[in-house]
Amino acid sequence: MELIKRYADLDFSSYEDFYENFHIKKPDNFNFGYDVVDELAKLCPNKRALVWCNDHGEEHILTFADMKRYSDKTANYFRSLGIRKGDFVMLILKRHMQFWPSMVALHKIGAVAIPATHLLTKKDLLYRFSAAGITSVVATGDGDVTKHVDEAAAEYGGLKNKICVMAAESTWPAGEGWQDFNQGVEAASDTWVRPTGEDATHGEDGMLLYFTSGTTGEPKMVMHNFFYPLGHIVTAKFWHNIIDDTLHFTVADTGWGKAVWGKLYGQWLCEAAVFVYDYSAKFQPSDLLKKIEEYKVTSFCAPPTIFRFFIKEDLTKYDLSSLRYTTIAGEPLNPEIYYQFKKATGLKLHEGFGQTETVVCIANFPWMEPKPGSMGRPAPGFGIDIVDEDGNSCQAGIEGEIVMRMDEKNPPIGLFMGYYKDEQRKESVWRNGMYHTGDIAWKDEDGYLWYVGRADDVIKSSGYRIGPFEVESALLTHPAVLETAITAVPDELRGQVVKATVVLAKGYEPSDELKKELQNHVKKATAPYKYPRIVEFVEELPKTISGKIRRVQLREHDIHTRQLTDTE
Repeated sequence: MELIKRYADLDFSSYEDFYENFHIKKPDNFNFGYDVVDELAKLCPNKRALVWCNDHGEEHILTFADMKRYSDKTANYFRSLGIRKGDFVMLILKRHMQFWPSMVALHKIGAVAIPATHLLTKKDLLYRFSAAGITSVVATGDGDVTKHVDEAAAEYGGLKNKICVMAAESTWPAGEGWQDFNQGVEAASDTWVRPTGEDATHGEDGMLLYFTSGTTGEPKMVMHNFFYPLGHIVTAKFWHNIIDDTLHFTVADTGWGKAVWGKLYGQWLCEAAVFVYDYSAKFQPSDLLKKIEEYKVTSFCAPPTIFRFFIKEDLTKYDLSSLRYTTIAGEPLNPEIYYQFKKATGLKLHEGFGQTETVVCIANFPWMEPKPGSMGRPAPGFGIDIVDEDGNSCQAGIEGEIVMRMDEKNPPIGLFMGYYKDEQRKESVWRNGMYHTGDIAWKDEDGYLWYVGRADDVIKSSGYRIGPFEVESALLTHPAVLETAITAVPDELRGQVVKATVVLAKGYEPSDELKKELQNHVKKATAPYKYPRIVEFVEELPKTISGKIRRVQLREHDIHTRQLTDTE
């Protein structure tokens, strides 16, 4: 693990030593494509970089030498199409192998990469094309993706290149004006020279842009610079606990920010291989477990939903002995999942917290004993604090907003540059020397942080502040509850009351008796005043395209229903 030592020290005796002394060196012209991928191709050309397979029996193992060659050819192909430094290029590639050389190629060119999900429709794409000024799209030929791109492009008018990654060699799924990615890259030269002068990249240049899915309003455009990959040294080395020449598996579609957290930057800086399972059929937990067993995955990261499915499987059927370390993020961790997974595998789940705007900034690091349900302790450099509405630090046990205290002229590596074309929105969250996350938490006497919920989701009832996560966690320990969302409903007497919207597990039917049972269950599991006075059973919960529950939609539904009732 020699390369990473150029950018950070790795040896620390304790969490306190790590927090106080960890520091990242950042060369002004750092570029992940050249300074990591190409450098590893020199230092360890035959070391695995990517282990890719799909649910059709295909498998490809690419070394760092392969990745350099493939990304150089891809860069030459993109340049032949007129893609230049500063251009905005959208990648809609699911988990296809072409994502990795495309990302590296765009970094080498200096273009801004915009990973996006294949779930976007015409309306979503049109907004994104126009908002960012996207000039090129590289898209999968699976499903209706190219169709939606064509429909949006017809109204947008600014798209210069439409490049398709074919779903099958025997068919051409795209319509008129699409170019074949595989043919174009195959025909391109594998000789690429690092640009100089005006075409060279610098650390502060924009490199990566994500549209946050958001639970309210239009998505924000989160811009990261070329230093951003270095921030993921903490993510991979000190949260995923990755060591040299191992195989890491993060469950994430390439359209989400979690993909570069766990499937690219930090892992390659640690000289570990990234494992990718590109499945097109419906998610089956047994398939993931078989892949972990077959490929001897050594570290694994997934959201709680995946682990919730895992613990419902008979884990004794699978040989998971290769797994050394497991991490969890994306949603708050229900302690019940932690205990059941540890009982079945002996592995502790190490929770972490971050946003599209950041790298991991709170986590359970290797020197720490995880407290089930806690996000962990702050990562170095971010100045994490819990503050009240006046910006004052909260004492242990008192809820407040998670903020990052910093010198705004010298922000920590991994924190976003800002919201592209929206300085006003940036100023609304980045003020008074603090970045305001909009998330509510509290810390205990040991400095561990415990998530409560988004600021807009916290319920104020009869003078009490009630975090939705704690009530949701209590409900999820009942066998009848498959999914739930806790929201506030206006109440004349109490201001607000707690409402639970519940999706039932198989074998359970809605009834007044079950409502009462769930209410009593919460009263026993947590403080009685937090129980849901209203319980509604539904077939499914409204979610964003990234899978986050849209509590705002549930609140709007309740307000609308109440207005209709008041007018009757």
